[in-house]
Amino acid sequence: MAIVISHITHLECPRCHRKYSADALSTYCVCGSPLFAKYDTTQAREDVEKGQFPSQVNSMWRYSQLMPVKSPLHVISLGEGWTPMLTPRRLGKHLGLKMLRIKDESQNPTASFKDRGLCTAVSKHIELGVNEFALPSAGNAAVSMSAYCAAAGAKATIFMPADTPRPFFDECRLFGAETISVEGDISDAGREMNKMNGDWTVLSTTKEPYRVEGKKTLGFEICEQSGWRVPDIVICPTGGGTAVIGIWKAFDELEALGLIGRERPRMFAAQSGGCAPIVHAFEKGLDTIEPWMNGRTQALGLRVPSPFAGRLILQALRRSGGGAVAVADQDIVEIKSMVGKMEGMNICPESAVAIAGLRNLLESGKIDYDEDVVLLNTGNGSRYTNLRGSTQDTTTIDSQ
Repeated sequence: MAIVISHITHLECPRCHRKYSADALSTYCVCGSPLFAKYDTTQAREDVEKGQFPSQVNSMWRYSQLMPVKSPLHVISLGEGWTPMLTPRRLGKHLGLKMLRIKDESQNPTASFKDRGLCTAVSKHIELGVNEFALPSAGNAAVSMSAYCAAAGAKATIFMPADTPRPFFDECRLFGAETISVEGDISDAGREMNKMNGDWTVLSTTKEPYRVEGKKTLGFEICEQSGWRVPDIVICPTGGGTAVIGIWKAFDELEALGLIGRERPRMFAAQSGGCAPIVHAFEKGLDTIEPWMNGRTQALGLRVPSPFAGRLILQALRRSGGGAVAVADQDIVEIKSMVGKMEGMNICPESAVAIAGLRNLLESGKIDYDEDVVLLNTGNGSRYTNLRGSTQDTTTIDSQ
């Protein structure tokens, strides 16, 4: 008998509750909503009582019972997840916070949190018989999918905006992916991908069910690494919103297993003022996202003018009692440099946006200085050669 490591039962639409098989390829619901994977939480709760959930595996697959891949033979793992929760004391003191922790996703295999979702999506689709994938991306997701496709022996085709820094293209090609440069933003890249209509499975953000399942392990880890307690605040730099949706889903599943109670953190999405469709919709009291025109930001992962799962993102933020905050794009380089000097961390520009957002939320009184705050560093900053400006020139000495 084959070993089954997952308690997945089916896929379900969170909007109209239509059900789909988890053993067949699916994209999103006919009503237009993303689909969620559902699990037999009774069996998973028994695993908790037996001490089998979570396991001792030092990756996100320690939560395999609430992951969608049924057979361990189809898990394409590079060691993703179970990243450290750092306590940046100097940065926390600078901001005036009693407790600040950074979930450091730069320590994933391809140096970003995209590995969680793309590992899960590639693995599940390999289990369903897929061997060719395509993706529109602002950068990090492209590198991640390319790496996991290489590990799986699958073909990857990547569509990225032409102004994406060259290191992202170079790394995708290193992993054997075909890369296609498209003028415009990620939405334009997606449209070009759709025009080509290749014989591939598309892994666009929330337009398939499984990237959210990988991202939700962030919520599992935040709780487990906090002694099965939830923090007061979670700050997410937000483009497509998979992390916000996944983390919120994780808390519901952990409550169903009895590992946490009904308490939830207040969740905040941070965006650049140059492309802030979620902030706009939240402040206007809208239920859906209005496309942001001519978005511009140095935080390329946040240049998502019309996130597909906008309704779910807004629901999670509002139900948590949190919100959304936009920051000045010109603050990115300064904050990235400050964190490097204070904490020895090369954070990505998206996380600099999150720190700027946290600062704004503290100054406006929306977050108290004595609250327990967890902030996501979603990736390493070394690929972002697009960042303009430097806080200090290099000194050159003539050795002659």
